[in-house]
Amino acid sequence: MAFQVRTTQTADAQIEAAYLWLREYNPAYADQWFRGLMNAIASLQEKPRRCILALEHEVFSEEVRQLIYGKSRNTYRILFTIRDRTVYVLYVRHTILDFGFWILDFRLTPRNQVRGLLINFRF
Repeated sequence: MAFQVRTTQTADAQIEAAYLWLREYNPAYADQWFRGLMNAIASLQEKPRRCILALEHEVFSEEVRQLIYGKSRNTYRILFTIRDRTVYVLYVRHTILDFGFWILDFRLTPRNQVRGLLINFRF
């Protein structure tokens, strides 16, 4: 049985920001990157639990997994959670932004809302 996949506003904004940045430097690659990212996210419809737990999963009130998209210097982490038969994509982050420590004050409210604040400290 296939899962439904939804993205949060935060994930949508991160995808858009990455696409616009790539398009500024290489429009053809930006389109290719976007199509590939959408295919990677769509792949979560089948067997999303194949993906490993994210390093941050212990901080969240729900299990958070990650799917890696890209290669080399252009690698992104797709962070998501699974509720019933729906996969919620929470964040799409370039791996270079993951260096440093994360402080997460994030709560997933019962079954229907996502609330929280994400602060990323870099050293």
